Amino acid sequence: MDALTSKPLRGEPHASEGSALPRARPITVIEARPGWRVFDFREAFAYRELLYVLAARDLKVRYKQTALGAAWALLQPLTMMIVLSIVFGRLAGIPSDGAPYPVFALAGLLPWTFFANVAPAAANSLVASSNIITKVYFPRILIPLSTAGAPLVDFAISALLLVAVLAWSHIGFCWSQLAAPFFVFGIMIAALGVGVLLSALTVAYRDFRYVVPFLMQFWMFASPVAYPVGLVPQEWRWLYYLNPMAGMIDGFRHALIGSAPDVWGVALSGVSALAIFGAGVAYFARVERRFADIV
Repeated sequence: MDALTSKPLRGEPHASEGSALPRARPITVIEARPGWRVFDFREAFAYRELLYVLAARDLKVRYKQTALGAAWALLQPLTMMIVLSIVFGRLAGIPSDGAPYPVFALAGLLPWTFFANVAPAAANSLVASSNIITKVYFPRILIPLSTAGAPLVDFAISALLLVAVLAWSHIGFCWSQLAAPFFVFGIMIAALGVGVLLSALTVAYRDFRYVVPFLMQFWMFASPVAYPVGLVPQEWRWLYYLNPMAGMIDGFRHALIGSAPDVWGVALSGVSALAIFGAGVAYFARVERRFADIV
């Protein structure tokens, strides 16, 4: 919480010695500390049970009154994999880093879908939860952070499809596949960083609700979902890897296939993901005190 400062009020009557007037009570004015402040992670951790409750609520709402339920987590990437395999693999002849194109496409679609589900949901989460924000205090950042729960469950379900496609393509187990969860974690950090930043901006500027869908469409084509990183010219590749999804998707894909990714590029994307998350949390902490008044 913000630090509290107290100021004496001017013009208060003071009782002099021998006066019959009662002594005035001291008055304390509570004000928020101006400027930037360090985010209190210990306070957010103390409310971790609320984080679990909010994530479980989103998961229940996601599949409430749906005929297919969790099967949608399998049908959507399966359909997109087929479309990309026909358009880019067969017709356009896009290279696939030596792997069958269905495996190449699905290994890019799953992490991207996870990112594309978390970031927009987090961006709109504060406005959607305005009734809670204005009634009770808790660390507001828990609301955008909780939006990663349901997409993470979807990713785990769709990973079963990925295992089936790997087996169908005769790609067996290799030790590099154990590194795949680390790339998923990096994608979640990037998605939450973007979502936390956009959620704070959306509260003050509702125009960002229309910017986010356009941003996601552009970001997908700027990420190696349907094409390999090798198609990007070498002299521009460092700039390309500033996109955190470039290195995370490429590393995730190479980990599953069993080949070596661009280590320098993956590291640069990881640093970019951490920088985005830090910037998002810092800005969120800066403007959090105003949410209850303007949401």
